Amino acid sequence: MIATRMHRHDIEQTIDLLIDNLVNLNDPDGTYAIPLADGRKIDNKSFNYWEWTAGVGLYGMMKYYKLTKKQAVLDIIVKWFEDQFKEQPVEKNVNTMVQMLTMAYLYEETGNPTYLPYLESWGDWLYHDMPRTKDGGIQHVVFGSENHHQLWDDTLMMSVLPLAKIGLLLGKPEYVEEAKKQFLVHIKYLFDKKTGLWFHGWTFEGNHNFAEALWGRGNSWITIAIPEFLDLVELPAGDPVRQVLIDTLERQLEALQACQNENGLWHTLLLDPSSYVEASCTAGFGFGTLKAVRKRYVGKKYKEMGLKAVEAVIENIDETGELKHVSAGTAMGETLDFYKQIPVTAMPYGQSMAILCLVEYLYVKL
Repeated sequence: MIATRMHRHDIEQTIDLLIDNLVNLNDPDGTYAIPLADGRKIDNKSFNYWEWTAGVGLYGMMKYYKLTKKQAVLDIIVKWFEDQFKEQPVEKNVNTMVQMLTMAYLYEETGNPTYLPYLESWGDWLYHDMPRTKDGGIQHVVFGSENHHQLWDDTLMMSVLPLAKIGLLLGKPEYVEEAKKQFLVHIKYLFDKKTGLWFHGWTFEGNHNFAEALWGRGNSWITIAIPEFLDLVELPAGDPVRQVLIDTLERQLEALQACQNENGLWHTLLLDPSSYVEASCTAGFGFGTLKAVRKRYVGKKYKEMGLKAVEAVIENIDETGELKHVSAGTAMGETLDFYKQIPVTAMPYGQSMAILCLVEYLYVKL
């Protein structure tokens, strides 16, 4: 069904289908588990594991609940955290931090005091103890890898947004100021002035952007994170950080507009048509573009691009609620060919990013 002809009820049914697929997704034979040096394996595919792959989905579901007040959706989120609290405490790192974003909203919604110590502890750790690179950037520490002196564009979504939200919730303005700084540091080292797009990463060990990959999903975290941050912190008009973020986002949207395919998708390497098309980045671009237009951070000239992305996302959701054409987990690549070789498979963040995209599209139907 063409998205522009879909009624609100049809969109919600599609989101419900995505959620059903997401919460039931698993990896029984461990094909996509990430082996660590100490013998552990990180489940990168199942929803019921404390990792960013599930965390983005929880955030999408929270947005969906806040818009629709569907109790069943809230119940899934509450149960997820209840189940996780019964397990051994998870390792704190950049990618496990994103759950705190949903937890902060969950605390506001339910008033459950059991969430508060987690928010206080994780916020304090990120602000004081998370390793920093030169210039004070958050080092992209993940399971099994410190990524010494490295900045990745994922960090803004996975850790910086939660830090800002916790700061606002707990009355800690220093957290919000730190979040503002992190956006500026990441722009300094990851924004490609030639194209307006973003490099996947930067290392201070050699001072380079690795393969200089203008990677789709990495760029989509930026398209999501900037309007989300602006909406969250409500910087006043004329604030220089606000203006830098808006200008940077607009440069990116201009570049994305020029390289979007006729079918609405983008390639996994955005400027390389020989790389495969990738739907999770398309969902992220759709969400961020439509939100930036709705909040008037950018002009309406980008709305058609966002709607075209929504069309592509819907066209690539199958009858089981799986978003097709999604690349598997992607480490930092030393060559551009590395990104082209990442396998395509069902991943929780595929459904998660499609949920975010379609929840934002619901605002078009209000």
